[in-house]
Amino acid sequence: MGTASSLVSPAGGVGEVIEDTYGGGEACEIPVEVKPKARLLRGSLRRVGASRPGGLIGASFKSTASVQELECVAEYERLKKEYEIFRVSKNNEVASMVKKEAKLDRENKRLRAELQALQKTYQKILREKESALEAKYQAMERAATFEHDRDKVKRQFKIFRETKENEIQDLLRAKRELEAKLQRLQAQGIQVFDPEESDSDDNCTDVTATGAQSEYWNGGALGSEPSMGSMMQLQQSFRGPEFAHSSIDVEGPFANINRDDWDAAVASLLQVTPLFSHSLWSNTVRCFIISTDETQPEVDIFVGSYSPKLQRICETMGYFFQVVNFPAGNERLLKDVRKWEIEKSSLVILLLHLTLPSCLLEDCEEAFLRNSEEKPRLIYHRKEDGRVSSVSVQQLIEQISYMNKAKMIDHTGGVEEGAYEIYNCVEKIIKQDVLGCEMTELEGKDLGNKEESTAPEEDFGDVLWDAHDEQEQMEAFQQASNSTCELGFEKYFERLNDLVAAPAPIPPLLVSGGPGSGKSLLLSKWIQLQQKHSPNTLILYHFVGRPMSTSSESALIIKRLTLKLMQHSWLVSPLTLDPAKLLEEFPRWLEKLSARHQGSIIIIIDSIDQIQQAEKHMKWLIDPLPVNVRVIVSVNVETCPQAWRLWPTLHLDPLNSKDVKSLISAECNSANVKLTKEQEKKLERHCRSATTCNALYVTLLGKTIACVGNTGNIDETLQQCFQCQDTVSLYRLVLRSIQESLQSDKEKGLLREILCVIGVSHNGVSESELMELYPELSSAVLALLVHSLHKMCLLTYGCGLLKFQHLQAWEMVRLEYMEEGENVISAYRQKLVEYFTMQLSQDRVTWRSADELPWLFQQQGDKQKLHKCLLNLFVSQNLYKRGHFAELLSYWQLVGKDKSSMAAEYFDSLKEYEKSCEGEESMICLADLYETLGRFLKDLGLLGQAVAPLQRSLEIRETALDPDHPRVAQSLHQLAGVYVQWKKFGNAEQLYKQALEISENAYGAEHPRVAHELDALATLYQKQNKYEQAEQLRKKSFKIRQKAARRKGSLCGFALLRQRALQLEELTLGKDTPDNARTLNELGVLYYLQNNLETAELFLKRSLEMRERVLGHDHPDCAQSLNNLAALYNEKKHYDKAEELYEKALDIRRRALAPDHPSLAYTVKHLAVLYKKMGKLDKAVPLYELAVEIRQKSFGPKHPSVATALVNLAVLYCQMKKQIEALPLYERALKIYEDSFGHMHPRVGETLKNLAVLSYEGGDFEKAAELYKRAMEIKEAETLLIGGKATSRHSSSGDTFSLKSALSPNIFLEHGQR
Repeated sequence: MGTASSLVSPAGGVGEVIEDTYGGGEACEIPVEVKPKARLLRGSLRRVGASRPGGLIGASFKSTASVQELECVAEYERLKKEYEIFRVSKNNEVASMVKKEAKLDRENKRLRAELQALQKTYQKILREKESALEAKYQAMERAATFEHDRDKVKRQFKIFRETKENEIQDLLRAKRELEAKLQRLQAQGIQVFDPEESDSDDNCTDVTATGAQSEYWNGGALGSEPSMGSMMQLQQSFRGPEFAHSSIDVEGPFANINRDDWDAAVASLLQVTPLFSHSLWSNTVRCFIISTDETQPEVDIFVGSYSPKLQRICETMGYFFQVVNFPAGNERLLKDVRKWEIEKSSLVILLLHLTLPSCLLEDCEEAFLRNSEEKPRLIYHRKEDGRVSSVSVQQLIEQISYMNKAKMIDHTGGVEEGAYEIYNCVEKIIKQDVLGCEMTELEGKDLGNKEESTAPEEDFGDVLWDAHDEQEQMEAFQQASNSTCELGFEKYFERLNDLVAAPAPIPPLLVSGGPGSGKSLLLSKWIQLQQKHSPNTLILYHFVGRPMSTSSESALIIKRLTLKLMQHSWLVSPLTLDPAKLLEEFPRWLEKLSARHQGSIIIIIDSIDQIQQAEKHMKWLIDPLPVNVRVIVSVNVETCPQAWRLWPTLHLDPLNSKDVKSLISAECNSANVKLTKEQEKKLERHCRSATTCNALYVTLLGKTIACVGNTGNIDETLQQCFQCQDTVSLYRLVLRSIQESLQSDKEKGLLREILCVIGVSHNGVSESELMELYPELSSAVLALLVHSLHKMCLLTYGCGLLKFQHLQAWEMVRLEYMEEGENVISAYRQKLVEYFTMQLSQDRVTWRSADELPWLFQQQGDKQKLHKCLLNLFVSQNLYKRGHFAELLSYWQLVGKDKSSMAAEYFDSLKEYEKSCEGEESMICLADLYETLGRFLKDLGLLGQAVAPLQRSLEIRETALDPDHPRVAQSLHQLAGVYVQWKKFGNAEQLYKQALEISENAYGAEHPRVAHELDALATLYQKQNKYEQAEQLRKKSFKIRQKAARRKGSLCGFALLRQRALQLEELTLGKDTPDNARTLNELGVLYYLQNNLETAELFLKRSLEMRERVLGHDHPDCAQSLNNLAALYNEKKHYDKAEELYEKALDIRRRALAPDHPSLAYTVKHLAVLYKKMGKLDKAVPLYELAVEIRQKSFGPKHPSVATALVNLAVLYCQMKKQIEALPLYERALKIYEDSFGHMHPRVGETLKNLAVLSYEGGDFEKAAELYKRAMEIKEAETLLIGGKATSRHSSSGDTFSLKSALSPNIFLEHGQR
């Protein structure tokens, strides 16, 4: 048999070659893949059989191969199907696994997030647990201390009671023995001298000055030694609160101002709005230049070379500087624009050479010859040899010289020298006449002796007071009350008066209305009425501006209100700066300080709904208010929080047709525009809906018509206005009309730029900043644009900044120019960022850059740049020293830094800055930075980290200055404050005593700085329960402050009053008019407040004589002058003259005024006091009785003022030995005081003490002891109240302060200094 290999043909495709193992046959190829097709299989077999012989063998192989191939094919098909099934199932399993994996991944992420949240919650709970444990341990410690103190007090009281009972029995026995001896002596005919029947004035009532509430208990032996053994001396301690106010009487802004209360005098000075223009209180030094073509070179040199120097001088004092110069011969510059700029200017400079164009003559006359306010004026006259000035120039100079109205510069040199002379003179005028600085201070600053010139006037810094915020509020109040149209407010005034007179407790009153309905105007007008008719009432107001501005920050508002309360209470106590603690403690401060105030307190917050998170931060409004506190808030109807809608509400209705007509007529009459009957009817038909009867809408409508005037088509303007159905759309029409009045596209573009930059800023932009932002903007064009925008109620001034006058104006600008969205806003913000960043790079760290730059970075969300800005030590120092503590913290929170890391970064920055410090001045600046950082950390509660920078500040000052320098005392004081909070009282006491010794050596024993250290020591002793030592130091400090106030007043108050007195004096040199007589009277008051009695007498006499000539001898104004002259003679102890004048004033007022008029009550009170002082008690009695009657008619029988009059009358009866008549008066007064103020008020204690005297003299010793005990409890509670026990753990407990030095002139100097 042959092999199988011989049956296969080698040809036919590529196969696998196998080797024959049976005898070395030929190699053959077997196909690897065989198709399972029968036809193909048969064909292949046939080809095999034909190619080889031996068919049988071929047929056998054929059958065998067919079976095998068929089996292979079947197996292959089966495997293939199984593979397909397996592949599909595995694909499904893979897809399912992918889904499961994604699901598990999501679940994993969720679980991780929950885990992180749980970890955070756990950490928070852990911290809360630690805090709770700490609070628990502190509470347990306090409870243990309280139990120990209570047991101690019980033991002391037991010993005291037993001792005093024995003393009383001994005294009673001694009294009976003395009475028996007296009877025996009288029986023997011996006359006994009774000292109480002498004419001596020893038993007269002790009088307490205003603000001396803490001295209530100083009269007699009771105040110094609370012993029942001294009860025999009680008859000498009868006291009544007679001098609640000064005897000066102005019936206006200075009504009843105490001579020690300088801050009240300054605040009242702001109410003389008819006498002072805006320029006197502006934060911008405006220099208006009138020049000819001949003197234009001097103007160019002055503006280019010397104006920046003057700007830097003003910046260091917290002021802006702006030069305004209109090019000669430009007919577009309107007359009213130039006149408006002259009125606003602080200084006018006239530059002349040979000629004076006629177009400038009117400006010169307006500025120099009609200068009624006597603002500084300067004339520069350049002369040439051989050439004579024109007749017009000579005549003008002669007229001005004759009236002595200006300073003159006659210059014969070159142009550069002339510009330099102008600069020197302008610098002196700005410093002396405009800013009111002393020359000695200025010379010290110019020489660089900053330390010597400012140290005596420098505040220790415990009060963080922003003078710019305060000025902004003053200007907001004046702006709100500028309208002369009352708009039918009388009915609203009655409702507001009812709120004040309503019995307590009463929730806040909600004044609601739409935007622009007149809420601010209503409140400001009512405040003016209250200040005039209720001088006993303390009114604190805050006008909230645009949302997101500084005036809308809740922490700053609460801090300002608290400081104003302290200011009027003469309180010396610590105040926390932590925003959360400040908001939490304000209700307690309000309760404490209201208890010390003798009258009502009214708190008014306008636009309270614009405050950031108002409902959260104003929770104290929901709590019950103290009995003598009333709160009034105004809101827009749409944005009023829901919880406040339940309060009593006074809703301002839309204007009626009569008010609409009168308001539009007033605007038209001011522009000499007369409307036809048809036009008036159209206006009446249009102004019928709520939006078109809005006060702001109608005012803007009237101004639009008046602006068109007689030159335009009023009917066409009315038609355009009628298409505007709300205030925003009307504002848009006004803006477009202003745009159309501008002739060039450049001016229109600048108008857009100005409005947009103001719109994206934090608090506004000044004119000088706009000039630097846009170099192509000239002062003349800027003046024209601002005049148009201000005239049409779009812009206004606030603290020297241009701001939107109403929220609707801001909304209109946003809709008109910023519709494209955040890109436009971001571009304008970036422009401001670049400008203020450039200032920082030039070392110009002013209050403006500190206010704007961090806020702009916050709005942009640029945390990196904000972080870098905050690490600029001078920016943070500026914010902190001005009291913007909450704002600074919010910036750091946005950056994502906690307190510790923030402190570490500040300390590292200071270390780095210290490496570059060379020289004494830079080291002193470094010490200030270290001190600021230490105080900042102390206020954050980081006491451990606060010690290091304060100690470093102390080391630097001791090395750079002198160990006995006052700045060293300042460092010691601040370091001691940290130790006080740290409960290390021994260390703190040592440091305070060192600071006290240095201050006494540097300033003398009666300087306010010494009083400052005494107050700090007193607070420290109070915390150590050393009440006797604390009380002695407080009394000593109080006497120093009183003497200092009488001697020269508070620094800011004295400087402002002196400056205003000089300005007022110039206003009275004209004809005899009632206004001039009133000005003379107020001038006399100002000099009286400055303790310049001789000059005050001169002006009060002039006022009286002028009033008698103009008004007649029986006019009530003459009675006012008589009253004030009498008060002055009383001060000079010329009692006979005072009596005569008081009697004349009383006679006039009895005949001219109503029986319950306040002015009549003033004269009655002061004449009665004078009679008592002179010993004419019989004459005083009917006047005291009349005072009681007047107060009952004015305030009702249960008013505290009636109780005061009853006490005064009872005191008089006691001095006349009429104890029976005095007793019911005291009891009635006590009942009124308890019902009005509560059972623990100082007035209640005062009355209880006097009742104890009467009971003792009446023989009821048990009742006397009981009354005396109650009085002493009230005194002790008042002592704790004054000591500030309820301060927070993070407050500046060691830093007592006096607000009387908070407004020193130096605070204006520090704002712009590095």
